Amino acid sequence: MTDLPTPHDALAYATDAGQRAVLFMDVMRQRAQQATLHDAEAVPHVLSFEADLVCDGRTLPRPVNYLLVRIRPSENVVIDPIKRPFVVVDPRAGHGPGIGGFKADSEIGVALKAGHPCYFVGFLPDPVPGQTIEDIAMAEATFLERVIALHPEAEGKPCVIGNCQAGWAVMILASLRPELFGPIIVAGTPLSYWAGVEGQYPMRYSGGLMGGSWLTALTGDVGAGTFDGAWLVSNFESQNPANTLWSKQYNLYSKIDTEAERYLGFEKWWGGHVSLNAEEMQFIVDELFVGNKLAAGQITTSDGTAVDLRNIHSPIVVFCSKGDNITPPQQALDWILDLYDSVDEIRAYGQTIVYTIHESIGHLGIFVSAGVARKEHDEFASNIDLIDVLPPGLYEAVLTPSGDDAMARGDWVMRCEARTLDDIRALGGNTVEDERMFEAAARVSEVNLALYRTFVQPFVKALVTPEAAQGLKALHPLRMQYDLFGPKNPFLNWVGAAAEKARAERQPVSDDNPFLALQEKVSDAVVEGLEGYRKATERMSERTFRFIYGNEAIQKALGVDTTSSERPRRSAKSLLHRELTEQRIAALRAAMGTGGLREAGIRALLYVGQPRGMVDERGFEAIRSLRRKDSTLSLDAFKTMVRQQFLMLVIDEEAAVDALPGLLQPDRAERLEVLDMLRGVLAAAGPLDGESARRMERVTAIFAPPAAATNVQELAAAKTA
Repeated sequence: MTDLPTPHDALAYATDAGQRAVLFMDVMRQRAQQATLHDAEAVPHVLSFEADLVCDGRTLPRPVNYLLVRIRPSENVVIDPIKRPFVVVDPRAGHGPGIGGFKADSEIGVALKAGHPCYFVGFLPDPVPGQTIEDIAMAEATFLERVIALHPEAEGKPCVIGNCQAGWAVMILASLRPELFGPIIVAGTPLSYWAGVEGQYPMRYSGGLMGGSWLTALTGDVGAGTFDGAWLVSNFESQNPANTLWSKQYNLYSKIDTEAERYLGFEKWWGGHVSLNAEEMQFIVDELFVGNKLAAGQITTSDGTAVDLRNIHSPIVVFCSKGDNITPPQQALDWILDLYDSVDEIRAYGQTIVYTIHESIGHLGIFVSAGVARKEHDEFASNIDLIDVLPPGLYEAVLTPSGDDAMARGDWVMRCEARTLDDIRALGGNTVEDERMFEAAARVSEVNLALYRTFVQPFVKALVTPEAAQGLKALHPLRMQYDLFGPKNPFLNWVGAAAEKARAERQPVSDDNPFLALQEKVSDAVVEGLEGYRKATERMSERTFRFIYGNEAIQKALGVDTTSSERPRRSAKSLLHRELTEQRIAALRAAMGTGGLREAGIRALLYVGQPRGMVDERGFEAIRSLRRKDSTLSLDAFKTMVRQQFLMLVIDEEAAVDALPGLLQPDRAERLEVLDMLRGVLAAAGPLDGESARRMERVTAIFAPPAAATNVQELAAAKTA
């Protein structure tokens, strides 16, 4: 039988709980003071790195509130001028800049650790009046031009990382100015906005349930032309009421002696709200989140240029997670299904797409978690050249512990395994019927927005003055909670002194105190109740959305085609691209017999390695060391050569292999040296077997007939002969 609590247990718990309550209120007071000081900074940010201004977007011909800075490496970090620069672009989704460099173990930190120069694109709290999403894209193009000019010796164009909403902005720019980009990494970025799985990820239903984007327009008008980012933050918070209303605060309260510093550090970013122009936010909602026009190629610039993601020439790396309820894997990856019918079509456009899916990390953890930074981001930063020279196609990056492998560069080994579109479909996604529902919601949004602009907007604009807008902004619930515990509240002047006294007399309760166990049970019950509320609300939201927009009569009334088996919004095919592809194929066929020993070696390497369906960083490390011995072969030239030889094998594998003897040098020693290199590279990822072993025998017979020397000793003798 469990012993009953004693009066001593009750007194000890009461003392501890009272002290924790006072210390909790003091942390709330510090949070409010921190927010006030942070907002007063000229350029509020949460970067943990020193930086130097390179370009101020406000000085550009089309001014914007964005800034480009160069990160200063610490004394123990050595930057290699040959390595391509990294540019980290932070999301402007309600919070201030700096999350990409929030900690030492961050995207910026791992890029610096790998020896790359690093730049950061952030922004000021308030937009330049009149700036648009297109203006921001043009400013970021200027930023990349500056970075490229500052690194003329770098092998390769900048690797650009776009976090969350910055990811789609980077992708839009890369489709318009592909020549500016090296590999592109998009982390937690939505690109296919309607995608999801029934019963999961209900945030995608929000636009339809609110009747579309008219509410966005109203919010911008109430802000006198400015959209308050605090509304975006509160929207994020509403997705997880258990954490927002209880767990975050309870975790601080229950661990008040150790949690305060971490809590305040995160809240400095989370509470640093920024604004957007109403026009910017309207574009984001109409064109992307409700309209889903990006992957469909229906977004155009002011001069009529269509934004087509298939124009991107650089490798695209997608980070996503099954634990992310803001940008689930379907929204991060299904744009591939919107654009392409097969992997062969991806190759025809010369695109390389690599994705990696975390099993559990949440949305912010994708670019905030130190564990993710030390694993995923560290591996990609260290192997970005491998990504850049991958042959066109679709791959999944798989990370495995390196163990004692001497050829591994870190704690993990990265290999890129070939995938097909069926692997993306296997993650789950929308049916054609689901797509019709979202199409109907998009059309309702257009109707409601037109009605609002015609009958309501003129009156709202006439009533809301800039002064009234500022007053309403200050009354936002997220801001008022700071005022409640801030210096403006005279009833809390006692908290600071009381907290000092509590720290001096601190008496933490023992872990076996029965009242502490009861406290944990109460907390668990609160979390369970709020989780139950969330799930019930989400189920109701999904059912309501499907009931309204799944109604065939409503779809027909809105002009949605209910008979077609095709998805309503899908990127159009290009006859011009098809013709250019045919010309490119003819040119590659004609070039199969041209080149020399280097081209032959790369073609043979790809031919033997193809059955494995993956590329291993250990093999690439061997190739990289060999390439560096040839100072005449730049990374770009090497990349072009690899892609050309790979496409030859895709077009006509037998013809490409049969042409190999014509590329070989008469010098037997050189041929044997290349053959020895092939064996070393292929063996780095494990012994050859099956089809790969058979192909290696065929290549050996081409490079070195049976009578020729093939081992290291004979090779050395051949060189000295």
